[in-house]
Amino acid sequence: MAKSLFVCQSCGAEHRKWMGQCPDCGEWNTIEEQFIQETGPHRGKARPLPTKPITEIAASHEARLCTNIEELDRVLGGGLVRDSAVLIGGDPGIGKSTLLLQAAAKLAAKHDTLYITGEESLQQVRLRGERIGASNEQLRLLAACDLESILATLADQRPAVVIIDSIQTMVSSRLSSAPGTVSQVRDCSAALIQQAKQQGFALILVGHVTKEGTLAGPRVLEHMVDTVLYFEGDKGHAHRILRAVKNRFGPAGEIGVFEMTDSGLMGIRDASRLFLAERIKDTPGSIVLACLEGTRPMLVEVQALIAPTVYATPKRTAVGLDSARVAMLTAVLERRMGLPLTRHDVYVNVAGGARIREPAADLAILMAMVSAYRDRPFPADLAVFGEVGLTGEVRPVGQPEARANEALGMGFHRLVIPKDNEERLHKALASTSLTAPAHASLRLTAVRHLSEATRAGFSD
Repeated sequence: MAKSLFVCQSCGAEHRKWMGQCPDCGEWNTIEEQFIQETGPHRGKARPLPTKPITEIAASHEARLCTNIEELDRVLGGGLVRDSAVLIGGDPGIGKSTLLLQAAAKLAAKHDTLYITGEESLQQVRLRGERIGASNEQLRLLAACDLESILATLADQRPAVVIIDSIQTMVSSRLSSAPGTVSQVRDCSAALIQQAKQQGFALILVGHVTKEGTLAGPRVLEHMVDTVLYFEGDKGHAHRILRAVKNRFGPAGEIGVFEMTDSGLMGIRDASRLFLAERIKDTPGSIVLACLEGTRPMLVEVQALIAPTVYATPKRTAVGLDSARVAMLTAVLERRMGLPLTRHDVYVNVAGGARIREPAADLAILMAMVSAYRDRPFPADLAVFGEVGLTGEVRPVGQPEARANEALGMGFHRLVIPKDNEERLHKALASTSLTAPAHASLRLTAVRHLSEATRAGFSD
């Protein structure tokens, strides 16, 4: 007997009647009727399952499947793990299919790889592969959307790596709902992941994103997979950032930097040089931040512009940073430093299209705003990092040695750092874990308050 349910296509919530707005997620016009086949009660007697001490379970040390794309392997934690499921999402046209086709061509040289597309024809995939140099006669392609046929193909051919592009196009004949709905995405993903665990192949799923930038489909999909990757980037810039949001086999928060070229995506090992390539020195409102993305230190330019407002309420705009945090830091600057910003619009930007999410960017944001307001540039070889509290105190951040080493390697010999990070950096200098030739020219200034940081930055 079929049961009628109304399911929200945004969050997966189930309701007994149709409503214009989902009460769970607040989205409008996302509730659709679906019919679910009811099954009778399970009358079999359940039996207890055997348990086993964790110390008696044999540890698996199988080698990872390397894609030979250094930036992708870095984000994955060293390569693909057998029996694992990876979910990668990103805006349309950002380069998800291009990156995975390049990875599939390299994997096919050593491992049996199957690329399943539900969005393109085989001819389209081949043309794209020829354009980006990803044609490998050992790479097998399949254009299909029917889940049951795909599962039968996987059981018959038993590949080592399977790429599904995309999961929203997969359809199970057991469900009456349309492709891309919550139930279809959930059931198709569960079946493919179960097949990967049973057969022992690495599974990569491509997922669409919503207009808010989150992965489309039920939230449970991100819990089902082992790794969740987001492909980010501004279409106005050539570089892309692959970020690991979740990773059971490596560090979460790790990033890989790529540049989009005519021949596909190229990994960028020296990301700091890329983000600072077009920096104009001796410009008011500009400062260099030594940030950390995952385990990777990186230098980016933080820019600020302060202009008289023409509105009753001044604007606080941030690009590449958390807007709420920038508004809070603006209030700190006005209250603790006495800058009259209530009649000024404040614009803060991370040059190059990068997105910085760590609190260590606070000091760079505030110093860039002070420089813009006073129309006075900081020295060209100055780099800063540090978290700032509501009272204006500068708090320590993690891994100051890696940040300082990256700054020294890029020619920045003046560092303004939190006072509580000073001892740790001096120990790193004494143990020569920092770049040795740059020790003599390093000018380290440790500060406890925002006012000390601005004075140190403007001092010659």
